[in-house]
Amino acid sequence: MLDELLEQKVVIDLVSPYVCLGRLVRYDEHFLELKNADLHDLRDTETTRELYVADSVATGIKRNRKRVFVRRSEVVAISKLEDVVDE
Repeated sequence: MLDELLEQKVVIDLVSPYVCLGRLVRYDEHFLELKNADLHDLRDTETTRELYVADSVATGIKRNRKRVFVRRSEVVAISKLEDVVDE
């Protein structure tokens, strides 16, 4: 299932108040590896998760990490960034 997301820009919703956007380059049983990623702490802004992601679709990923590993046990959902709808 995750193979179809490799080398794609993805959005990862986490259990914590973080959201991660970037290009999925690799994964194993414990971690997802993203490059050119935005690991965003939603406590740092007044916007909602949905608005932050929609803004990133419209304006591009605001990269703050060249490379980041996300623990799979913390993931609620993952999807292609292009699959995000703003309706």
